[in-house]
Amino acid sequence: MTHSSIYMAAGVLTLNGTFIVETVGFLLMLLFLARVPLPFLGIPKPVFPWIIDIAEARQRDITAKLQEAEKARAEAEARLQEADEKLAEARRTAETVIEGANRSGEQLRHELREKAKAEYQRIVEGATRDIEAERERAVQSARNEVAGLVVAATEKVIGETLDGPKHKQLIERAIQEVASGDGRG
Repeated sequence: MTHSSIYMAAGVLTLNGTFIVETVGFLLMLLFLARVPLPFLGIPKPVFPWIIDIAEARQRDITAKLQEAEKARAEAEARLQEADEKLAEARRTAETVIEGANRSGEQLRHELREKAKAEYQRIVEGATRDIEAERERAVQSARNEVAGLVVAATEKVIGETLDGPKHKQLIERAIQEVASGDGRG
């Protein structure tokens, strides 16, 4: 086995004539492509500047797209913030409406309670007046009844009919005695 085959088997490169020729050919091809346009292949300029132009155009395109994406992101953030502000405003409005409804409900409840109390008071006062009027009628009826009985009893005891003024005087005195509980009867 030769040294070159050992180096080749070990993966180590050996400098020989073929390597030098291939390296020189590669460098000449690079120089040729860097300086000469190839219009018959559709390459109007030398290859390296053309590749650089393509890479620069691609870079400009990527930069423009990144700027558009950044602008879209900023717009989206602005819209999100605007939506958050509108949502917060809607929440504040809803809270205000709910508080107003609670206050209105409480006020209505208070008004209804006051109306019910007033109606209750009116009914009680009306019933009290009715009871008092009925009591007065009953007392008056009882006085009339007692007066009739007193007149009848007096006429029987005395044996004569009483005239108007005497009659009234006796009746009033008898009613007062009965009303005061002082009747000696």
